[in-house]
Amino acid sequence: MAKRVFNFNPGPCALPLEVLEKVQSEFLDYQGTGMSIIESSHRSAQYEEINNAAIALVKELLGLGDNYKVLFVGGGASLQFAMVPMNFLREGQVAAYCDTGAWANKAIKEAKLFGKTEVIFSSKEEGYKRVPKPADLKLPAGCAYLHVTSNNTIWGSQYHAFPDTGNVPLVCDMSSDIASRRLDFTKFSLIYAGAQKNLGPAGVTLVIIRDDFLGKAKEGLSTMLSYLTHAKELSLYNTPPVFGVYIMRLVLEWVKKQGGLKAVEKVNEAKKNCIYGVMDKYPDYFKGPIDKDSRSWMNLTLRLPNEELEKKFIAEAKAAGFVGLKGHRSVGGIRVSLYNAVPLEAAEKLAQFMEAFKKAN
Repeated sequence: MAKRVFNFNPGPCALPLEVLEKVQSEFLDYQGTGMSIIESSHRSAQYEEINNAAIALVKELLGLGDNYKVLFVGGGASLQFAMVPMNFLREGQVAAYCDTGAWANKAIKEAKLFGKTEVIFSSKEEGYKRVPKPADLKLPAGCAYLHVTSNNTIWGSQYHAFPDTGNVPLVCDMSSDIASRRLDFTKFSLIYAGAQKNLGPAGVTLVIIRDDFLGKAKEGLSTMLSYLTHAKELSLYNTPPVFGVYIMRLVLEWVKKQGGLKAVEKVNEAKKNCIYGVMDKYPDYFKGPIDKDSRSWMNLTLRLPNEELEKKFIAEAKAAGFVGLKGHRSVGGIRVSLYNAVPLEAAEKLAQFMEAFKKAN
């Protein structure tokens, strides 16, 4: 096998090696069918089994009952920015949003196209260095739903507690951290997540909707933009992203094999402690821009004393086999993405590299 690097890319990102090897072994002949799953009919018995198994695994791992629908759709999380208000924001209602980063901001922009939208929290003027505490949030009258973005991929913040919204539906973009830790997922009325962070390859988006919220969806929308369509047809109204769902199913099986979210969370905690441990040891050298109680476990951001050192760090890290560490083009700096499939060894060795780099520079 070719030498594999330590992949810290923010998405598309690392997939479990075990999953990649399984895909490789089945690619030309899926379970004796004489063809690849990528060229199989989405109406075949083989794909029906994949689709049903993936749905069951999502519910099992996240602790969800039969009162939730699990959908696999295209368009990325960015399409969900529009589909949520299109389906659930009615005349006379207000959609409440928390602005904690670029993706939350884009969701707000889309919501404003469909109705009255109120930003009840924003840390934009503070450089998106924190997320709100539950007590910071006051819902407006006539609130259709509250939308939050659980993890800020670009700046590196994350919710570690979610608000109790009572009878107001809680909607969450979990693209960057879904299935990375234990949560009470039943408090959410709708969750969506692009697969290319923790669940699989780009091209498939997971949507989870509780039945009582789905019952509030508008009728008469464009067929493909209605959640009712996808829920009724078990995500098979049109040709779904077959290959993406197949890989997602394998990734979910891998998560279960690790011991579920409890075991995955334990490893993710150890990984982030490796990196934040070095940052906290040398806070004037590896500068963290995020308030400590809002720091992300998935996307750890930092700055060095100057941009020349940052460029040198990224170049030398790449030469040493650590790829994907350049910060987002909008903010610069360094970003360490520690999604589920990034092994603990990768974080440990990167922490050692950080120590050595600081000593030499």
